[in-house]
Amino acid sequence: MTDEHFEDARIGKQANIYYDGEVTSRDVETADGQRKTLGIMLPGGYTFETDDEEEIEIVAGELTVDVDGNVNSYEAGDVFTVPSDTTFGLDVETVVDYCCTYR
Repeated sequence: MTDEHFEDARIGKQANIYYDGEVTSRDVETADGQRKTLGIMLPGGYTFETDDEEEIEIVAGELTVDVDGNVNSYEAGDVFTVPSDTTFGLDVETVVDYCCTYR
């Protein structure tokens, strides 16, 4: 896992809520200008689209990700990247705590 804390970060008060609350996140901007989200996904199947490249770190839990037909499983401590302008599927097996960094 990467850093456990963010120093001098701005965190949005309002949650980003998807799939009737099954997936939530909060916007974070670090002191050096990195855009991130910290979130939770409950077990289930979800599809998301991204404009920017996303590096997703799994802090806790397990899920399977389908990016353009490439299916991989991830668990706590793993990091994977989703290219920009991509639709990807998630099959969340256990509650997933994650950190997403936008590039």
